[in-house]
Amino acid sequence: MTTPFERRASVADRIKSYLPYTQARPEYVAEGRLLRMVGLTLEAVGCKVPIGGHCTIRSPEVADIEAEVVGFSDQKMYLMPIEPVSGVQPGARVIPNRHVARIPVGYGLLGRILDGRGQPLDRKGPLQITEYAPLHREAINPLERNPIDEPLDVGVRAINSVLTVGRGQRMGLFAGSGVGKSVLLGMMTRFTSADITVVGLIGERGREVKEFIEHSLGAEGLKRSVVVASPADDSPLMRMHGAMLATAIAEYFRDQGKNVLLLMDSLTRYAQAQREIALAVGEPPATKGYPPSVFAKIPQLVERAGNGREGGGSITAFYTVLTEGDDVQDPVADAARAILDGHIVLARRLAEEGQYPAIDVEASISRAMPQIVTPEHLQQAQALKRLYARYQQSRDLISVGAYVAGSDPETDLAIKQIKPIRQFLAQGMLEKVDYQSACQQLQKLTTGR
Repeated sequence: MTTPFERRASVADRIKSYLPYTQARPEYVAEGRLLRMVGLTLEAVGCKVPIGGHCTIRSPEVADIEAEVVGFSDQKMYLMPIEPVSGVQPGARVIPNRHVARIPVGYGLLGRILDGRGQPLDRKGPLQITEYAPLHREAINPLERNPIDEPLDVGVRAINSVLTVGRGQRMGLFAGSGVGKSVLLGMMTRFTSADITVVGLIGERGREVKEFIEHSLGAEGLKRSVVVASPADDSPLMRMHGAMLATAIAEYFRDQGKNVLLLMDSLTRYAQAQREIALAVGEPPATKGYPPSVFAKIPQLVERAGNGREGGGSITAFYTVLTEGDDVQDPVADAARAILDGHIVLARRLAEEGQYPAIDVEASISRAMPQIVTPEHLQQAQALKRLYARYQQSRDLISVGAYVAGSDPETDLAIKQIKPIRQFLAQGMLEKVDYQSACQQLQKLTTGR
């Protein structure tokens, strides 16, 4: 059994291994003392560390604990621990680390699985990288970005044809629990035409991390992917860092001229992690328990994705948004819908009917689609959505036999076409449908040519 001092040595070794990911900040060096712990937050006095700075909490007979400054009031600092704080005592030393976070980047990350700190989780040895980048980075000036002007093939027929996504677009994937969002993400990861895929598994069940990597992503998909996993039992700070780490890695590859597909599951867990931190430091709740800072953090993260500058690459991002109880008016869902470039809704009723992916094309939209497809393609997509919507409007009457054929020509056509439309929207999880094939099948379905 290891003693606290042996554990402290292992923590010190780990911090030394983390130092390449940090950058010295010599202007704050004074130690402080721990006053108290309230909920998730530690309060300390005696040292001056900026927001985002890291400290080491050192207490007798207990392993060192790393924490980040998340707020201050007068002479008190509020620290959020990254690790469990069992055994910490009042008066413990608070030692500024004099470093700000940097993260490993480079092609040596491909095929690797990282935690929220950028440390490997896959037991494949140390990362083979020589470059580092800041964890926190500002978004590109919107006037310097390339426009969204060409489609990205994601290998899913319903998205390629009816909800076409452009390179550099940011889409929301709105779904409740158990309607197939992880399978859809895995399909896009395996089938996409993007050069590199970055997957952020933020705040989900730990069991789902391995299942997603082995079953949904697969060995072939992992070869050109980087996975960042910060499951639900991680501290809220680690979960937030995981989302920012995945975004920073995607930014690096975009700056190298690559077309990157960023899949983040989920944006809701990122918002909930910020809510836990904000409430812990005393920020008042505003909308259904969410403090105002949550709705400021979401666009700060999302706006970092998108197209790069002239001559650079792109980040096409899909953010899953959990709709609790299938309520699409959830505050986080509503905020995400407003800031993203479109949304894809997965409907539970379609999943219960056995249609996968359970995409509700009636409730979904791609805002960039009119700029990246031909007028004929756009008309065909609108025609399919019109027929699908007309059938759904008359579905109850049709089910009970109350609709009389010939009453409405468009409804008659919708009834005739609903079976081919459902077959068109369904797709096996191992079936790939490229962009050109999807467009040809859509044309054949809507025009007969």
